[in-house]
Amino acid sequence: MSIETPALPTRPRFRKLPARAQANVMPMILSFLMSGIVSSISTVKAIGLMEVTVWRLLQAWGVSYMIAFPAALLVMPVVRRTVAFLVESPEKSQIGPK
Repeated sequence: MSIETPALPTRPRFRKLPARAQANVMPMILSFLMSGIVSSISTVKAIGLMEVTVWRLLQAWGVSYMIAFPAALLVMPVVRRTVAFLVESPEKSQIGPK
């Protein structure tokens, strides 16, 4: 006599973006997070912690993100080339000594 376990409910599957979207999604998320951090710090430093409101933080974040995302799109190819120049590629590092 076997006891059947009930099937677990399946979650709806999240559809991923195609690989070609990575060139835009990575700078979008990176600039979103970085502009939020930097604008929050500069807002607190400029007006003081007691004067900060959520509205002021969001306003500063929005302005900085409008500049940060296009800047990240423009700078990302230069950063990738610089990193490729400074860091050994995985194919070369796996060869090892003979």
